[in-house]
Amino acid sequence: MAQLEFHTGIADVMDYSCRLLRKAYRRGTRVIVCGEPERLSRLDVMLWTFEQLEFIPHLRVRPGEQPGAAMQRTPIWLLDARVGWPPADVAINLGDEPLEEPQRVARVLELVGDAPDARQAGRARWRHYVSQGLTPVLAGATSAEGSAQ
Repeated sequence: MAQLEFHTGIADVMDYSCRLLRKAYRRGTRVIVCGEPERLSRLDVMLWTFEQLEFIPHLRVRPGEQPGAAMQRTPIWLLDARVGWPPADVAINLGDEPLEEPQRVARVLELVGDAPDARQAGRARWRHYVSQGLTPVLAGATSAEGSAQ
């Protein structure tokens, strides 16, 4: 069963995501990031520009796209909702909807911003997971550097 963590009260979810992904990359962790296309496109750009002298290798995959064999080694995949998941250790959800199959990875991180609509969507995802028999835990958002593995 997946370890399901909710990181809440995040002032800047995109910046927090970049820091999580940097840490995961440095540790050799394979990560998929799910969410709405516009958020993933924004994250894609940020991963190129987030640190001036650093690049976080990632792949943006849209519905209908099939990455080539060489791309399969990319450690971080940004996936639209209807794209199949590659093998991964961690899934990060930037979307408003819960992940459909969280048990496909060992660890799921749900990122919840501090805006009222983000908190409301986060609560709905929490209730959904509980209704599916999962036990989410509240991890807070103290430091992205200490969270991703």
